[in-house]
Amino acid sequence: MGCTYKAIADETRRQILVTLSEGESAAGDIASKFSISKPAISNHLKILKEADLVSEKKVRQNRIYSLNKSEISSMKTFLNSLT
Repeated sequence: MGCTYKAIADETRRQILVTLSEGESAAGDIASKFSISKPAISNHLKILKEADLVSEKKVRQNRIYSLNKSEISSMKTFLNSLT
C-alpha cells in the first residue's frame, strides 16, 4: 500500500483522480485539462497505474483510463479505521 500513498502525494495525480471520478477518459482528454505536457501526464498516469489506482484499456489508438474503485475503497477503509 505504500506505493499507493506515494502516488497520491502529488497534486497533479490527485487532480487526475478527481477527473477520473467523473468517469473514464482517454489520456488525451485528461491531458487537455492540465497546463503541463502530454508526456508529463502520461508519466503521472503510469505512476497511478503502477499503484493500482487506475486501470487502462486500449481502444483502437486510445488508452482509456478509469478509477480502480476497489483499491480506492481499500484506501478509504484503511483511513477510516484510523479515526
